[in-house]
Formats: sequence, C-alpha cells, structure tokens
Amino acid sequence: MEFIETLLNGLSIGSTYAVIALGYTMVYGIAKMLNFAHGDVIMVGGYMIYLTMAGIGNPILGLAVAVLFCVVLGISIEKVAYKPLRGASPLAVLITAIGVSYLLQSTAQIIFGSAPKMVIVADLGNLTIGSLTVPYYMLITLGCSVVIMLTLSLFVKYTKTGRAMIAVSEDKGAAQLMGINVNAIITITFAIGSGLAAFAGFFMLMKSPSLSNTLGAMPGIKAFTAAVIGGIGSIPGAMVGGILMGIVEALSLTVPAIAPYTDAIEFLVLIVILLVRPSGILGKVRREKV
Repeated sequence: MEFIETLLNGLSIGSTYAVIALGYTMVYGIAKMLNFAHGDVIMVGGYMIYLTMAGIGNPILGLAVAVLFCVVLGISIEKVAYKPLRGASPLAVLITAIGVSYLLQSTAQIIFGSAPKMVIVADLGNLTIGSLTVPYYMLITLGCSVVIMLTLSLFVKYTKTGRAMIAVSEDKGAAQLMGINVNAIITITFAIGSGLAAFAGFFMLMKSPSLSNTLGAMPGIKAFTAAVIGGIGSIPGAMVGGILMGIVEALSLTVPAIAPYTDAIEFLVLIVILLVRPSGILGKVRREKV
C-alpha cells in the first residue's frame, strides 16, 4: 500500500510538472524560443489566487481570476518583450526571458514582501480505502491534469487554430503563405501556456499552502527538464517527461539515503536520457537543410 501511495504522489507531482511543461514545449515548438519567465507566471497566478481568497474566499473563483490574469500577462509579455525580438538571435531572446523572469520576481517581492504567505485553498481531507490513504488534492490534481492534457491534445489535433499551430511549428514561412496569421498563433500559444501556468499554481498551493515570489522557480526548471526529457516541442513528450520526473522524485524521497539528493537524481535522469536519445523520448530528429 505504501508503494501505491508513493506512486500516486509521483503521478500527482508529475502531472503538475506536465501541465507546466506543456507551456514550455508549446512556445518552443511554435515560436522556437525558451520562455524562462514561464515559471514566474505560475507565481503570479498563485498571488492572484491569494488575493481572491483573501477577499472572497472562493477557490474556484480564485482559479478563474488567476487564469484570466495570467492569460493577459502572458499576452502582454509576448507583445512587449518577445515580439520585437522575433528576428533576433536566440541568445538575445534567452537573455530577455531571464530578465522578464527577474522582473516578475522583483515586482512580486516589492508588492507582497519577501515573507511567505499562507494560502489555504481548501481543506479537502483524505480518501481512505482499507489501509490505503490518499489525500483528495492528489486525486484532484491528477484528474484535472489528465483532462487538461487530453483537451489540449484534441484542440491541437482537431481545431482550425490547432492545425494552424502545427503548420507554424513546421514552417512559419510556408504557413504565412497559406494565409495563417503567424503573430496571432504565437500570441494564442502564449495565452494557452500562461493559462496552464495558473492551473499549475493552483495545484501547487493545494499541496503546499506556502506562497512566495520564488514559488515557480524550481518547479519551472524541473518542468523544463521534463519537456526536454519528453522531447521539447512535443505535447505528448511533455506529458511523458512530467510523469517520469514526478515518479522519480516521489520514489527518491522515500529512500532516506538519497532523499537529500532528489533534485540531482532528477537532473541525472535528464543527462542519461539525452545521452541515449538526444532529441528526447518522443522528440523528432530534425535534419537541417544545407
């Protein structure tokens, strides 16, 4: 039973990483840039949940406000910081993304202070089946994450906008010649990724009610690692990578001898997988035309 509880915990953690990784992988797959400010959008979503809960006390409304605010924030970041650099070198875009990340962290610290805030989203209790005890937040996180991932996959595969995203990810120039508004598709991608970041912030606060301006820093890095493990640019790869990272983390934490080195073990998994398969588990090997 202890192993099943650990496995469910790993799936819960991994599904949160997967939701965050979807934002990374979609932006990279379509805009070909690494948005390292994505983890800090999670933090902003967390603070919006905190403010809504403090004023109204309704967690569902708090999530809705956070999603809306993060979508607007994501679109604004893309328009102000990234769109002017559309033709710039990848290094310039990367440095800008890091700058945006620190800007969001510093702004949150100025507004809310450096002391962590306690955000009790809901006291859900535990589900007990025989000797198996599972917190309800784990089941909610896992269930909602699966629904989000399936919905996003169906959206990309079957809607006109989703097919346009695929076309832009394959060849921006050809997509533009076919009448696709590339700038609009990139904006929509940022909006979706930022909305998913708000969901991730909600899941993280259900697990741990402590909120600070660095809430999304390490989860963002781990989710990016998950996206690379699964194959950056691949939506199913982000899901697989996130779940794998979560299970490795949960299993490592149950072994006292290696628990302090959990983060190092997760990044070691990344190195091993990339040595065996440089494009990631489900990543496509792209051949450069000469």
